[in-house]
Amino acid sequence: MRPLLYSINITLDGCFDHRVGIVDEALHRHAAENIARADALLFGRVTYEMMAAAWRAPAPPGAWPAWMAEWMIPFARTIDAAKKYVVSSTLDRVDWNAEIVRGDLGDAVRKLKAEPGNGLFVGGEKLALSLTELGLIDEYEFIVHPRLVGHGPTLFAGLTQVVDLELVDRIEFASGAVAMRYRNRVFS
Repeated sequence: MRPLLYSINITLDGCFDHRVGIVDEALHRHAAENIARADALLFGRVTYEMMAAAWRAPAPPGAWPAWMAEWMIPFARTIDAAKKYVVSSTLDRVDWNAEIVRGDLGDAVRKLKAEPGNGLFVGGEKLALSLTELGLIDEYEFIVHPRLVGHGPTLFAGLTQVVDLELVDRIEFASGAVAMRYRNRVFS
């Protein structure tokens, strides 16, 4: 059975907003390594559309946008090449090496997890909350950025149950960000 791994960038005050995090080479390299270890990515519609807009390989190949630093390209290539599953009841079709996941979320994700492989990697907010409520996330990684922003959505707002986690790894980055990986105690 493949584990379901979740990773999210948050600020010290628990907010997540992709526009306020630290953007540096080490964090992008870490994210690319996480994605490369998984067999596929699992996104909700909003995260899928945001990631596709930012990281889809350009045409012609190699013509990356001017805003993209050279050290971002390995991450872009990794996420572009990854298999993707998109949970959506509103999209009619997807591309970018993706397929739509429909029907009962719990059943669909259990089927994906039951396939052989290294794991599934999930990002975003709403999908992660739903998967946490269903008890389907095996590991959580919180990359805490040394910032207080005081705005934006907070992680797991509305969670109806307590989830006990066990710290299994910690990485400190030169930027001051800290990646903490936890295993869901239910799966320990």
